[in-house]
Amino acid sequence: LVRMQFLQILSRKPGSLEVLFQIPFCQKQFPYACLSTSACVYSKKKKGNSYDQVDQEKYKNLVHSVISYKTSAQTPETILEEDNLLYGPPAKHTPPTKAGTKTPKNWVPLINPSKRILPVSSDSKVPMKIRLQRTKMPSVTRILQQTLSPQQVFYLERWKQKMIEELGKEGFEEYTKNLFLQGELFHSALESIFLSEETAARDQGEVDVVAGYLSSVEGVLEDISEVKALESGVHHESLQYLGLVDCVAKYRGQLCVIDWKTSEKPKPFLQNTYDNPLQVAAYIGAINHDANYDFQVRCGLVVVAYKDGSPAHPHFMDPDLCSHYWNKWLLRLEEYMDKN
Repeated sequence: LVRMQFLQILSRKPGSLEVLFQIPFCQKQFPYACLSTSACVYSKKKKGNSYDQVDQEKYKNLVHSVISYKTSAQTPETILEEDNLLYGPPAKHTPPTKAGTKTPKNWVPLINPSKRILPVSSDSKVPMKIRLQRTKMPSVTRILQQTLSPQQVFYLERWKQKMIEELGKEGFEEYTKNLFLQGELFHSALESIFLSEETAARDQGEVDVVAGYLSSVEGVLEDISEVKALESGVHHESLQYLGLVDCVAKYRGQLCVIDWKTSEKPKPFLQNTYDNPLQVAAYIGAINHDANYDFQVRCGLVVVAYKDGSPAHPHFMDPDLCSHYWNKWLLRLEEYMDKN
């Protein structure tokens, strides 16, 4: 206040301020003082408490825990509770999508665009049965066996060891031998049915062995018509692999490659059949690129028959599903070719 009054007096006389701020004058008259033309008002304002701004009722429990604790007693549950109180419940979100599926390097279409399709004749024909030519080309079965994933190999080996523990090594060999024999007899019996051959002429013992399987597929056989091929050899001309197709016929009006499988355990879903869909897709692609066949196939069917006569599970594969497994088959084929 004294300084302000002093400045007011000086400002009334012209030239007083200029003299006042000359260096010699300042050094003589005010050797230990510093003069400022700006005024600062100093006041001690009470510092506000940040907790005063908090909605005490809304965050009463949280505020109390923060200002009252002496030692940390936080747990994952209490932290989650506090986060939920401060920020609300966590927002639900969808997990990030996986990277796109791998595509084959040498992609070949499932349907052959250059294949000439002959008009369908109304005359009944004997199903085709082309002899499988044994060449250096690998079979579909061999390719799939040699490209099993580590997980598939693990479960297959574990099952094998379990069976050996129960049956012994010789017993397990006999068991697998009987499984293959039953499969062959089952396929042979189906072939006889489709060709309208008399099964009475067959050995009665063989019929008894597959009686449960035949009873299992009775309902499926009612939906099958216009059989075009039975136990017929196929080969893919450009991809160089071959195989033996169980059956090509119409299932509920759709022309399909049909694969007959036997099982002692229920397989109600297609994924329960492991690599069978890839096998069917491989046969479809081979037929469509094999000059011996004057037709093309777009659908597939995996039929699982049961020894106890339970109704079989027919797993139909539409064109989209066949294309999906065709891409998987091409990847397995590439993997085999890389290894060999």
